[in-house]
Amino acid sequence: MINEAQFLKAREAIAALSRQIYDKGWVPATSGNFSMRLDNRYCAITASGVHKGQLASHDVLCVDLQGQVLTPIGAHPSAETALHTQLYARDSAICAVLHTHDMNSVLVSELLSARHAQESIDHIELKNLELLKAFAGIKTHATSLRIPVFENTQDIAALAKSVDQYMNKNGPIPAYLIKGHGLYTWGQHLAEAMRHLEAMHYLLGFLLNSHGHQCAGRV
Repeated sequence: MINEAQFLKAREAIAALSRQIYDKGWVPATSGNFSMRLDNRYCAITASGVHKGQLASHDVLCVDLQGQVLTPIGAHPSAETALHTQLYARDSAICAVLHTHDMNSVLVSELLSARHAQESIDHIELKNLELLKAFAGIKTHATSLRIPVFENTQDIAALAKSVDQYMNKNGPIPAYLIKGHGLYTWGQHLAEAMRHLEAMHYLLGFLLNSHGHQCAGRV
């Protein structure tokens, strides 16, 4: 069984952060989803179709790592729950996952999509930027960070498998984009995930402003 006090704390933290992220304009209307690990079996995740600026603690559900709802019974978790549970099942250090539909991530992924057929671009590369040090484990700006960009699909199980296969081949990453859809990022706790989210938003904005509509997916 879940720890009720821990679940309540997670619900309140997710609800508060949801309203904060909504106020930044990164999850318009009912878009986006957020979660926190409860233990090695369960996580708390936002319900499907809830306005993120109005999300309350009772709009956060408990699911197991197979995506089955434990409580409230009969509630519907985010349609993208498998993208959260894939990360929790893969890495026990990941304790929070955030997904936004912010304009920067959608625009960058769309620019990549427009050029994908001709140039086979399936990632962005960020390098030699001070804010790269916002990501866990990066100690210097003199580095390069590759963020994969996956095709958008309604087959969430297939997308989760693609993410897992990418990480098997390329090692750990702090985030990924879905073309025309948005951004996923995560961390060892909610504050770290939020730091990664803010850093990605800034870096994607830098990419857009420095390359404009000639964006080639590289900085």
